Amino acid sequence: MDALKHELKRLIIQTLELEDITPDDIKDDEPLFVDGLGLDSIDALELGLAIKNHYNIKFDANAEQTREHFSSINSLAGYISSKS
Repeated sequence: MDALKHELKRLIIQTLELEDITPDDIKDDEPLFVDGLGLDSIDALELGLAIKNHYNIKFDANAEQTREHFSSINSLAGYISSKS
C-alpha cells in the first residue's frame, strides 16, 4: 500500500504540475482539498481523469462517496486498492 500511496503522490504532483512539492511533502492523512494540500474542484477533475487513465478506475462525479475517496491519500489508495 505504501508504494501505491507514493505513486499517487507522484501522480498528483505531475498531473497538477505542483513544481514546489515533493511526495514527502504530502502527508497520507492530510486533506487534499481546501485545507491541507489546497486543491480545488478543477484539480479534482484533472486528478480524476489521470486516475482513470492510469488505473482504469472511473469515479462518479455525482456520488457522495467520491468526495470521501478524494479526501486524503489514505482514502484514495484504499479505494483504488479495493477496485484492483
